[in-house]
Amino acid sequence: MRTAFEQAWTALGGGPAPAYSVDDQPVLAAALPVADLALATVTACACAAAELGHARDVKIDAARVATAFASERHLRRDGHAYSTFAPESAFFRAADGWVRTHANYPHHRERLHHVLGDDIEAAIAVRSAHEVETQVLAAGGLAFAVRTAEQWASSAPGQAVARLPLIAHSADPGIRRKQPPEFTGDRPATGYRVLDLTRVIAGPVATRTLAFLGADVLRIDPPQLPELEGQWLDTGIGKRSTQLDLARPTDRATFEELLADTDVVVTGYRPGALDRFGLSPAALVDRRPGLVVARLSAWGTEGPWAEQRGFDSLVQAATGIALIEGTVDRPGVLPAQALDHGTGYLLAAAVLRALAAQVSTGTGHVAELCLARTSKWLLELPAREQLAGREPEPTLTTVGDLTVAQPAFGSGSWPEPR
Repeated sequence: MRTAFEQAWTALGGGPAPAYSVDDQPVLAAALPVADLALATVTACACAAAELGHARDVKIDAARVATAFASERHLRRDGHAYSTFAPESAFFRAADGWVRTHANYPHHRERLHHVLGDDIEAAIAVRSAHEVETQVLAAGGLAFAVRTAEQWASSAPGQAVARLPLIAHSADPGIRRKQPPEFTGDRPATGYRVLDLTRVIAGPVATRTLAFLGADVLRIDPPQLPELEGQWLDTGIGKRSTQLDLARPTDRATFEELLADTDVVVTGYRPGALDRFGLSPAALVDRRPGLVVARLSAWGTEGPWAEQRGFDSLVQAATGIALIEGTVDRPGVLPAQALDHGTGYLLAAAVLRALAAQVSTGTGHVAELCLARTSKWLLELPAREQLAGREPEPTLTTVGDLTVAQPAFGSGSWPEPR
């Protein structure tokens, strides 16, 4: 785990890290060292929080990390569990391999059926994986050929992702117009205001973590694109929320009012999707000097897939993870949505480190991450002996009528809903 942490901390900007200790018990057993990724990203985020709050040491419990990395699976509302994947979100055998589809959202499901008809399994079986991928992506749906890691590395999208750093940083020369909040108590992000324009898991995990650390987080969703209830509840703890249609002048004016008093903006849409509303990182820091902007995407900002949609399961399939984690008969998956959660913690850590630096410099910062680059990192981490043994009991807590995973680090409890 130490090698993975050192790589993550270097990607975050390096420098002396707070002292940390990790209870490195066997968790998240997989062919790939996903446990090292999980422990490293959470430890890096905890160290960044400690740096902002001037804490001297960090302690990480592997059982809590394992539970937090599968938080959406542990969510209960009055004892009710939420299903995570639609029947059409699955591996399907193609004429020459496998295809992974995603249809959890109604508009993606409709586009998938528009191309493949009612019997998706039969339609894919008589097509090549590449043909399915090309046709479905062209229609705005989601289906990706399952590749080996070598096939991904030699592909144009894979080569574009390989050119990206794990975390891309750029400084904003503009100076923050107000003094940073004075740290008090045990939540180092208290007093900072965050606008959360993210969806699904990775981005919301980052902003949920910032909320746990004391930030005033406001999640903004478009009313015409509702989120899945289980995901929204799981990642919404500690946040406020609203709906704004940025295509409407009145809602756009409301957003600009919010931006005027915001410290951090986190976005999780495809590169270019928010640009038409003036919400590219460059446009945001131009209107709000000293702003910290963190942007997340599936495939990064370069290459032929830069503007493609994507989710953790699809990135696992396209980049080679699914075949490594599978059997001779069928592709497999990681024991958690580790690309989502790991990238989310790195995203939160990048924000925290930028805020810590801003105390002395006053300048803003832009950080950009993508799931596919986190996948490349995981594939390249040093292998270690297969983790064995029974997974620890989940570390859960209650917030209102919800049973949820405890935070991956910190006090062990979530703040009350606002």
